[in-house]
Amino acid sequence: MQTFNDTYTLSNGIEIPCMGFGTYNAKGGDNLAINKTAIEAGYRYFDTASLYETERVLGQAIRESGIPRKDFFIVSKLWIDERGYQEAKDAFERTLERLQMDYLDLYLIHWPRGTEGDVDWKEKDLDTWRAMEELQAAGRIRGLGLSNFLPHHLENILENCKEKPLVDQLEIHPGYTQEAAVRYCQEHDIRVQAWSPLGRSAMLENPILKPFAEKYGKSVAQICLRFLLQKGIIPLVKSSSMERMKQNQDIFDFEITKEDMYILNNMPQNTWLGEHPDFAIPKKRSNFEQ
Repeated sequence: MQTFNDTYTLSNGIEIPCMGFGTYNAKGGDNLAINKTAIEAGYRYFDTASLYETERVLGQAIRESGIPRKDFFIVSKLWIDERGYQEAKDAFERTLERLQMDYLDLYLIHWPRGTEGDVDWKEKDLDTWRAMEELQAAGRIRGLGLSNFLPHHLENILENCKEKPLVDQLEIHPGYTQEAAVRYCQEHDIRVQAWSPLGRSAMLENPILKPFAEKYGKSVAQICLRFLLQKGIIPLVKSSSMERMKQNQDIFDFEITKEDMYILNNMPQNTWLGEHPDFAIPKKRSNFEQ
């Protein structure tokens, strides 16, 4: 990747931007302005989800931008209680209605399983995937993917699917690189995307990273994003200011050395900052828009 506008080619041939803008915790009010600012800053890949309750405001920002829909790459996700064959189809229709769009570039299963009595999670995921495959065959989704799926969750899909997953979104940042999951995805031609690429801002004060920022004349955030870029991982960034949005894009004029990449890859491991898909109870939707 040489510029912010470069793309990867996914395994089904569609092009995906090398950096996306995340909309988690951007429900409305000033967040309409944030999405508009992100568009103005040049972002065209936007990541949303039914859980985030940001689909309406994102769709509004895109419509009011005057930029054609085809120039955007839009990804959304269905939540745990939207899994199932008919449930997934209904969830997809609600997502499109909120976005006021007639197709998605990618549609993902947000979470592989519930943790309270979800003994049939494998069957639910496969029923969901079958519905998504049918939506793709109908031309309403360009590609399918997953989020927070670890290798044992991915195996269930890969062993039973017609259309293979194109992407998997995982929490990845320096100090939490999930090497086993990333390697598994790469072996199966699944493009990895990193949510929380700055460790929910925890990395910004990390004493190991600060000397690297000084060495390369960049911010700690830029070191984190460049680290992911050099690993072939798509960072999903978030910011509320034009200055930071632009700064997050300014990572293509330097390269972290091989030695320094080794050091960053082997930083002391941090704890999982999100919720583990096998060992934590996922948060519930607080005010889900039907």
